[in-house]
Amino acid sequence: MARADITNQMTRAGLNLIQQALTIYDAELKLAVCNRPFQTMFGLPAELVTPGARFEDTIRYLVGHGEYGDVEDPERFVLDRVEQARAFVPHYMERQRSNGRTISVEGSPLPEGGWVTVYTDITEIKRQEKLLRSRSEELSDQLLTHAERLAQTNRELAATNAQLEEAKRGLSEMEARIRLTTEMMPAHIAHVDRDQVYTYTNRRLSAILPGRASDIVGLHMAEALGPATAARLSSQVARALEGAASVLEFTEPESGRRIRTAFTPDEGAGGEIEGVYLLSTDVTEEAQARAALSQTHKRELAAQLTSGLAHDFANLLTIILGLQGRLEKLPLPPGAAELTGATKSAARRGGMLLDKIARMSGPREIHPVPTDLSEMLAAFAPLAGAALPDTITLVIDVDPDPQPPLLLDAGSLQDSLLNLVLNARDAIGQEAGEIAIRVRAVSETWLEITVLDTGPGFTEQALKAALDPFFTTKGEHGSGLGLSMVYDLTQLAGGTVKLSNTPRGAAVSLRLPLRHASGDTRAHLVLLVEDQTELRATIRDMLTGLGHQVIEAASGAEALALADLPGLDWVLSDINLEGDVTGVDLLTRIADLHPRHRLALMTALPHGDPLRQKGAARWPVLSKPLDPAALTHLFHAEAVA
Repeated sequence: MARADITNQMTRAGLNLIQQALTIYDAELKLAVCNRPFQTMFGLPAELVTPGARFEDTIRYLVGHGEYGDVEDPERFVLDRVEQARAFVPHYMERQRSNGRTISVEGSPLPEGGWVTVYTDITEIKRQEKLLRSRSEELSDQLLTHAERLAQTNRELAATNAQLEEAKRGLSEMEARIRLTTEMMPAHIAHVDRDQVYTYTNRRLSAILPGRASDIVGLHMAEALGPATAARLSSQVARALEGAASVLEFTEPESGRRIRTAFTPDEGAGGEIEGVYLLSTDVTEEAQARAALSQTHKRELAAQLTSGLAHDFANLLTIILGLQGRLEKLPLPPGAAELTGATKSAARRGGMLLDKIARMSGPREIHPVPTDLSEMLAAFAPLAGAALPDTITLVIDVDPDPQPPLLLDAGSLQDSLLNLVLNARDAIGQEAGEIAIRVRAVSETWLEITVLDTGPGFTEQALKAALDPFFTTKGEHGSGLGLSMVYDLTQLAGGTVKLSNTPRGAAVSLRLPLRHASGDTRAHLVLLVEDQTELRATIRDMLTGLGHQVIEAASGAEALALADLPGLDWVLSDINLEGDVTGVDLLTRIADLHPRHRLALMTALPHGDPLRQKGAARWPVLSKPLDPAALTHLFHAEAVA
């Protein structure tokens, strides 16, 4: 027998043992529970003591069997009793039945709707009161009357106390539910009085601001949050105490987390502000996403502004180089060859500058993939060391080593670090020195990578403008795009860049979102659809190099025939295919026939192309030329999603 059935049987047996009759009707006045004394007290048939029996039918039965004596209009009497029951007003009354016995009736509504009633036979109590009145000549009639009234009052008081206890229990349950709800919310909810002393907290402060106590009731804001954070919030609290609600978003310096706090005035019954409610949430990831999106918009705008100019400028450089080549073939006066060579060198340098601008402002995508940071840095060390003279040493320190793997775009990070190492090398110059790369985790929120050197450090002007494009302190030998590129890549990843000086030299700190990799890393069976043989072979080698199995198709019709192969996980198709069927059309048909397949597109079409946008509305789209990092990111991101 189920445990619930056993509990119900035990509960019913217990109710049957008590001497009082008990009924519970639900909000629709249908019987939910009753005990055996209820049936025997009123002589009810079985159908009226069965769950679901209507209260109206029970009253009609009792009226018909004379329970209430002579009733002039039985149907009106029944309707009146039903309306009284629907009002759900707590009551206590005593009445004499038609059989001469006296009962007390105590009713109380339930919080969820419904009604519980207890019937007690008090005939013997009434007889004793009557006997006492008739045989106690010494007692005055007034004293006996008072005693009777007192006894009745005591019974009514007991009923009222029971109702108050039930209401208290309901309030306690409601408070417990509210407390549980606030504790489950991923936010810190609190209340401070006019003196900025906490009077309530949901014990979530330590989850939002690490290092703070959870039980802060009775503490001043400065003591609970720390003087710096409390000072940051105090002006908003003062505004709320004047009746103005507000929202403040700030970066907590110790943990680096971005916090959003809402301040709501607590208006008392008299209209006076008695304190302030505070709702604080951690919006670090949201801020990181906003920063990355903002940087993407800036890049797109820069690309639109520079693409036309770069195209025309490249044409001019091509003309200049062609004319200089023709001049070199002509008989020139002494010194002219040197001038044509310098002109060609300047034109080539302009071409290199255009290439850097294209890489900076062009559509670059960040592809975070599961990366072992220690292995990545170990592979980076010889690459960076090859560009350093023997007089400069490179030190890499990871403390503590974040648990691998982490979600990082290893290529972008290596590009950034190499730029910083080369800048540090140029700052140190010909003297002996050291370049150190230090890595640490900050509050399980950021991965901080700092590149330090023993050079002269940043000038005041460089600290303010070194991240701006084209700013350089190297004169004609620098393009001013190195640190700008580092800043751009870091912002795209949702991170920040900070320049500073140390007692030994300069320091550049990159903070990237610290995200541990998770998801499906197993090998997949991939259907690769590409009509160019050489390109299809290149992508196949990338996929097999990542550990996946590949089936190839050169057309949409061939791909449709292979799409129902057992064990197929992925379909990766080019958008432009030979014939009338595009990759978008192909994936649409496969999605209808095989909804479990995971689908993706690849293309060299620009982002604004309508066909590319149509495919991107439903599936991931990879930009050509592809690389293994982009493919790894595709499989990992879809597995996490």
